[in-house]
Amino acid sequence: MKIYSGDTWTLEELREQVADAGRRSLLVPAADSKKSVLAAFGEALDFPEHFGVNLDALNDSLHDFADAISDDGAKPLTVIWQVPAAFRGDRSFGVICEILQEAESYAGKDLAVIAVLV
Repeated sequence: MKIYSGDTWTLEELREQVADAGRRSLLVPAADSKKSVLAAFGEALDFPEHFGVNLDALNDSLHDFADAISDDGAKPLTVIWQVPAAFRGDRSFGVICEILQEAESYAGKDLAVIAVLV
């Protein structure tokens, strides 16, 4: 997982960089609480309706998502997650980063994550 500063990179520049690398991009919008961040991932990544909006469900759903994108035959995907300052101080920020790194490792080249600190 790569982390960029929103002061240095715009979303447009990051999306352009991703496209230039031959990858698709998907944006997870900024949210400032654990519950709203999990819901944002669920909505952006189109998790199933039974997504439990908790850290275990995020882990499980990301692995299912990784399997799906590995099998869909499309270009690899980079998820761009906007992280506001208010959430970076939350204890769950580090746990979510670990879950995202594990999903990247599981998916190999098919999935990458960029966190943009806004």
